[in-house]
Amino acid sequence: MDTVLDLAPVIPVVVLEDARDAVPLARALVAGGLRAIEVTLRTPAALDSIAAIAHEVPDAVVGAGTLLDPDQVAAAEAAGARFLVSPGWTERLVDAMRGSGLPYLPGVSTVSEVLRLLERGVTDMKFFPAEAAGGAPYLKSLWSPLPQARFCPTGGIDADRAPDYLALPNVACVGGTWMLPKEALRTKAWDEVTELARKAAALAG
Repeated sequence: MDTVLDLAPVIPVVVLEDARDAVPLARALVAGGLRAIEVTLRTPAALDSIAAIAHEVPDAVVGAGTLLDPDQVAAAEAAGARFLVSPGWTERLVDAMRGSGLPYLPGVSTVSEVLRLLERGVTDMKFFPAEAAGGAPYLKSLWSPLPQARFCPTGGIDADRAPDYLALPNVACVGGTWMLPKEALRTKAWDEVTELARKAAALAG
């Protein structure tokens, strides 16, 4: 896999409090057509969740998100993550992500950050926090001067806003949580998650 951006129009951004929910949740998302799943390293259950999905849901492409330092990159790789995502980036963090050999999406929110990554040969990026940082109009304005940069915007995007982003030539996919309503996760309503994932996957059309 060279890039995660082309796996699906939507990457679910998953926060798991209980690793026992990881496998059924991943299966529900895959059944709905969303193979790429970003598990954020925001909870103690995250690494165990990544390992469980990697081991038990072969059709899923599980990645690690909210990476903040090189140690987390190593831990995510060891757990079985197949791609890496960070909310922002530093030189050390990008060096570690590149050194892992895994596809990675460093986070940006300014033109200068994009330019610095392009200088390093990085063309696939996360745009975060998308809505707060200018939204679809901001990304649209980057297309003309920086057409080589491709983005996965994440942050404040829902089912209604996603099509505006996906219509842009420099947006390959979006990240979001709207297919993972808290009540459905609490009650383990995996069929509901699958249906919402199916609707999200259809946004590519």
